[in-house]
Amino acid sequence: MISVLTKRADFLRANGGIRNARAGFVLLTRPNDGRGIRFGITVTKKIGNAVVRNRMKRRFRELLRAALPTQGLPDHDHVLIGRAGGVERDFHLLAEELSKALERAREGRGDPSGGRRPRKGNRGGNRGGKAGQ
Repeated sequence: MISVLTKRADFLRANGGIRNARAGFVLLTRPNDGRGIRFGITVTKKIGNAVVRNRMKRRFRELLRAALPTQGLPDHDHVLIGRAGGVERDFHLLAEELSKALERAREGRGDPSGGRRPRKGNRGGNRGGKAGQ
């Protein structure tokens, strides 16, 4: 049985698992202590307006419903994070990329985390303050 992640805590927990980035999405997988196969989808406002985000979520939902029963990791949470390239990407290409990402996750291989950019915002340092006085 495949169920849907609804609680924020589940999404945050999945963020600590294996990360596989592709052009159209990022797949996060993490064991969930025997709760079966679960999935969640998140698409930020950076991607586009509500129409674009909802279209992307519908496409991702269909991809996951087709792939997870046969290729999903048992007793794992799967989270797809939408990327800007996923909106206009060919559906079959997305399906192939999801299969490859699930295979890498099954092998325990993820992308290295060293390439992540720091978040924008206050990163410390002196930005126009009255330092040194």
